[in-house]
Amino acid sequence: MLTRRYLFFSSLAATVTSLRAAAPALKLGYDTHSLRAWEMKPLEHLDFAARHGCNALQISSLGEFESLEPAALAKVGDRARELGISLDVGTGCICPSAHAWKPKSGEPVENVLRALRSAKAVGARALRCFLGEAADRYDGKGIEHHMGNVIKIFRAARPAGLETGVKLALENHSGDLQAWEVKTIVEESGKDFVGSCLDMGNPIWCVESPETTLEILGPLAVTTHVRDTALSEHPRGCIAQWTACGDGCIDMARLGRLQKQLCPDTPMLLEIITGRPPRVIPYLEDDFWKGFPKARASEFARFVALVKRGHPLMVPMVIEDAPGPKIPEFEAALKKQEMIDLERSLEYAKAHMI
Repeated sequence: MLTRRYLFFSSLAATVTSLRAAAPALKLGYDTHSLRAWEMKPLEHLDFAARHGCNALQISSLGEFESLEPAALAKVGDRARELGISLDVGTGCICPSAHAWKPKSGEPVENVLRALRSAKAVGARALRCFLGEAADRYDGKGIEHHMGNVIKIFRAARPAGLETGVKLALENHSGDLQAWEVKTIVEESGKDFVGSCLDMGNPIWCVESPETTLEILGPLAVTTHVRDTALSEHPRGCIAQWTACGDGCIDMARLGRLQKQLCPDTPMLLEIITGRPPRVIPYLEDDFWKGFPKARASEFARFVALVKRGHPLMVPMVIEDAPGPKIPEFEAALKKQEMIDLERSLEYAKAHMI
C-alpha cells in the first residue's frame, strides 16, 4: 500500500513539474522610465532590449520619440517587429480635473485620440495613461469626481478609439486609485476598449498589497509595471521604498505565478525606479483616511500583514532626491545605478518570475 501511494504521489509530482515546464513563459521587458537619466530614444531602447533578451518594451512617453510623424513612428515599429519585440507606449494624465492635467494638452477627448493614433502608427498594442496622483484624493472633490470625468472621456473616445485597434490601459498611478476603483472605471467605460496598466509598485501608496491589486486587475490587465518594495513598520504607519527586484520584501516569484494564472498573455514590464528616499505612509493618522472613505478593511488588513512581515532596504542605494548640489560624480553614480538595477532586475525576473 505504501509503495502504491509513493508511486502515485511521485507520478503526480512529475506531472505537475511537467505541466509547469510546458507552460509558456511570460513576455519580459521594461518601461523606458527605468533608464530615464540616459535619455535614450526608442530605437536605442529597442537595441538595448534585444541585447538583454527582452521581447517586450513600453516606451513610457510619446515625448521620447524623435518625431510623431507617421513615417518616423513607423520606422520604430518596423524595428520592433524585426527584433521580435512587442510595443506599448505611454501618455500622461488624461483627467482634466486632476492636479497633473496639463492645459496645453488641449481638449481631453481629442488628447486621448491623438495619443491613440500615435500608438497605432508605431504598432503598439496598448496606450498607458493615468488619472492623476494621491493629491486628487484630498482636494475636497473626492476621487469619485475624477473617476467620473475619466469615464466620460473614455466613453466619448470609444467609437473613434476602437478604430485604432489600440487598447487604453489605465494605470493605478502614484496613489490615485485602488484596484477596485480602476476596475470600476474599466468596466463602466467598456472592457473592449479600456483595460488596466497593472502597476505592482504603486499599490503601496494606497495601502494595498500588490497581490490584492494583481488578483483584482489581472483579468483586466493589458500591460504592466513591475518593481519590488521594501516595507517596514513606523510609528505613523509604515515606511516604503522602491527597490530592484529581489531587494525588497514583496514575494516577486508569487506575483509572477499569479500573472501567469490571471493574465498570461500580458507582458511583464519592469519599471525599476530606485534612487528614491524612504517615504512614510501615515495610515495610523486620521487625516490619511480622509482620502479613502470607501477603503475595504479586508484589503487593508492584507497590507498591514505585508508590512509586519517586511524589512527596510538592506542594500546601499544612491538617493537622487538628496538635498544639496548635484556634482557630476553624483549624477554619474545615479545613472550607473539605474542601469545596474534594471539589468539585475531583468536577470532576477528571468530566474524567478517568468
